[in-house]
Amino acid sequence: MYAGASTYIPVKVNTAGVIPIIFAASVIFFPMILANFFPSLEGFASNFSEGSILYFVTYTGLIIFFAYFYTAIIFDPFELADNLKKYGGFIPGIRPGMPTTNYIAKVVNRINLPGSIYLAVIALIPAIMFVQFGTAQVPIGGAAILIIVGVALETMRQIESQMQMRHYEGFLSK
Repeated sequence: MYAGASTYIPVKVNTAGVIPIIFAASVIFFPMILANFFPSLEGFASNFSEGSILYFVTYTGLIIFFAYFYTAIIFDPFELADNLKKYGGFIPGIRPGMPTTNYIAKVVNRINLPGSIYLAVIALIPAIMFVQFGTAQVPIGGAAILIIVGVALETMRQIESQMQMRHYEGFLSK
């Protein structure tokens, strides 16, 4: 509640963006890079080759872990609760201060699970296509899909705001 009107706190389902996919890909390919320098590790690195069950499980786990990790770094529920308190806002049924901080942190953690699973599914689409269709090279990856969709949505938002501005009669117009 803010100034007598109900509003909402804009918490994203995918707070971390594509960063967890990038971090997870870096970590999952690390054993293969080590195997290039140390041939004795080739057997271990082959367990993480694209298409193996261990690859899918580890990659999914890493994406979920990094989604939570990166969200914990960039999202500060204490700052959000403090800003709510400063501007006279509150969450109905939750006391201001630390209870609000704890509530926001709990909600963000709950929202983060489906968001991180969504990231993992999108990131695994190229690998699943590789296994299913036997294609040697998938032209577009999961992170690229997310970036393209994000840019398209942001472009649509900017076009919509420009269209609204053109209909606005300001003091400079005739």
